[in-house]
Amino acid sequence: MFTKINHARTADAVVDQIEGLILAGVLRPGDRLPAERELGALVDVSRPILRDALKTLEARGLIVSRQGGGTFVADLIGTVFSEPVVALIARHPAAIEDYLDFRRDIEGLAAARAAERATEADKDILARIVEAMAEAYAAEDSVTEARLDVEFHQAIGEAAHNIVLLHTLRACYRLLETGVYFSQQKLFGHPGAREALLAQHRSILAGIVAGDAASARAAAEAHIEFVRHALAEAERDSARAAVSSLRLTQRLAGLPKPRRGRTRPQPAPDETTAPAPQDL
Repeated sequence: MFTKINHARTADAVVDQIEGLILAGVLRPGDRLPAERELGALVDVSRPILRDALKTLEARGLIVSRQGGGTFVADLIGTVFSEPVVALIARHPAAIEDYLDFRRDIEGLAAARAAERATEADKDILARIVEAMAEAYAAEDSVTEARLDVEFHQAIGEAAHNIVLLHTLRACYRLLETGVYFSQQKLFGHPGAREALLAQHRSILAGIVAGDAASARAAAEAHIEFVRHALAEAERDSARAAVSSLRLTQRLAGLPKPRRGRTRPQPAPDETTAPAPQDL
């Protein structure tokens, strides 16, 4: 991904190249940069110039150095809200409706743009993620499925080739990690959800690969609507189970406890029945 700097071999030129890779989503949070010697050779600058560039990037909060562990792209992804607002929303769960409204619109836009702009490499990435999803589904690995779900939607944002849209989507997905809006595991645990979600992702992929923006948008919007309804059903099922559990506890508390060692009463013998013959 790194290219030689052909003209002014300055630290600023190195900074510009690495910043561009981060901005475009090529270098992602947590990615490790090559070692200094290797990176210097890749961009064709001296190690003193490279070190100056890395110091500038670190001062800007774009990379972090770990003692004995290397240099990594910093975690640049925040959420679309400040922590106090996230905490406020956590106390008012009805905000999930607004969140899903926003997701439906922005996911539809991203899928449409991806259908119009995706390169063959973008399509290959999306297809590989969906293939990995299918493998996780077959292995009943819902944890991996949930992770790949986010990865798939992030890849769509990358395939849309709009930097603002890309980073907005990343911030949006970061909210899922808080569990404030909903639990992905609760969604994947809903009956029939895993199979339906896999089919929906395949439909979105098909629209993007075909270059059909309208189809890709419709598939993405239908996907979010399914998530909305599945979550509502999961919440209803959870509430019903909680009430039923309370009823059971209450009923058991009001019933007499069975005595230990107590045997059921035996029926009286039928006098009309002849006694069994005794062994001789």
